[in-house]
Amino acid sequence: MFTGLVSELGEVSAVEHDEQGATLRVSAALSGQLHDGDSVAVNGVCLTAVDTSSESFAAQAMNQTLAHTALAALRTGSRVNLELPLRAGDRLGGHVVQGHVDGTAAVRTLREEGFSRVLELECAPALLRYVVLKGSVALDGVSLTVSALEDDGFSVSLIPETLARTTLGGLREGDLVNVEVDVLAKHLERLMAVRA
Repeated sequence: MFTGLVSELGEVSAVEHDEQGATLRVSAALSGQLHDGDSVAVNGVCLTAVDTSSESFAAQAMNQTLAHTALAALRTGSRVNLELPLRAGDRLGGHVVQGHVDGTAAVRTLREEGFSRVLELECAPALLRYVVLKGSVALDGVSLTVSALEDDGFSVSLIPETLARTTLGGLREGDLVNVEVDVLAKHLERLMAVRA
């Protein structure tokens, strides 16, 4: 389990594709805290670290993961948001994030609003039904609050700290981001369907 608070920006140092998926090598200082088999969130996707060292780690993404997330667009030199799993006793500063990405959204527009930057995103109705105004959503693994809701998308407002410490500061119109909706909304929907 994660919180959506990015620990570090890593850099993809290699990507190897084969018929089974892709292996990403990521350079990051937090690699020294990882052991083979540990979980790590890469742009919000929970992956298993393999071949760890003090400077980098590798993680494999199967074809299903590549098809349903924005990880397929990563290249050598891409920067990625990294987060280590929550430990018992740690503060839950963001919200409950599983690292199980529900889909992607496209950046429709960006605009400056005071000291913040507003991202307007377009996403599929299957995702949008779980997004609520002032509710939590994770974009590329970053815990954010929904600031506006439309029929075909939603907006989030990014403060300077988020822009500087995550990959969200480098987004442009048309870019895809990983979206994980609030797991509580999905559980509630399932429970209500069973009762009906």
